[in-house]
Amino acid sequence: MLITIIEILLRGFAVGLAASITVGPVAVLCIQRTLSKTTRAGIISGLGVACADTLMAIIAYFFFAIMQAQIEKYSHILSIVGGIFVVIVGVYIFFQNPVPQIRRNRAGNTTLWKDFASMFGFTIANFVVVVPYILAFFALFGVGTATESRDVASMMTSALIILGFFCGACTWWTALTSVISLFRRRFRPRHMLTINHVAGIVVSLLGIYTILSTVISISNGAQ
Repeated sequence: MLITIIEILLRGFAVGLAASITVGPVAVLCIQRTLSKTTRAGIISGLGVACADTLMAIIAYFFFAIMQAQIEKYSHILSIVGGIFVVIVGVYIFFQNPVPQIRRNRAGNTTLWKDFASMFGFTIANFVVVVPYILAFFALFGVGTATESRDVASMMTSALIILGFFCGACTWWTALTSVISLFRRRFRPRHMLTINHVAGIVVSLLGIYTILSTVISISNGAQ
């Protein structure tokens, strides 16, 4: 029982962590606040992003559960499509250059609450992009959904996955802002380009792994 709970949590954690590893406008703002203000401001801003992502993860998981029958029927096709989508996102991250935006942004004198609320709202505004992205990672990590019944076990599974997702997202933003703060004096905007390259490669490799493993599974099943 304990092993099953840990496994569910880890799957949710993996989705939350992987879905957060993007150094786009949201991350740039968190980093800018960390550098211009305090580590706390950066972490609180990241927490706002994590909360918004978790809310969208709940929505994505809900649709994932509704489509469970179709997902099981076309699991191989959806895995390949999801893998391709993740690879495309990884390539986009790799070639994205956050340096000009970092140099343009300036963090104003805002309270921690405003830091949280502004990042929460900014992330929610990207709903159309983020939800399919999270859905792809649910499929990528083989996250199971609750059945149509609303028994305690099904609800517990859903809660553990979402909790794991939130913990994964918080881990990424806390780690990112803490590392930036630790090397504050040595940090240069061009270093974000390196982070983008690494993140893009990691995300792309996850997508490629999914595609290859699905193709191998299909081949073995056909034999």
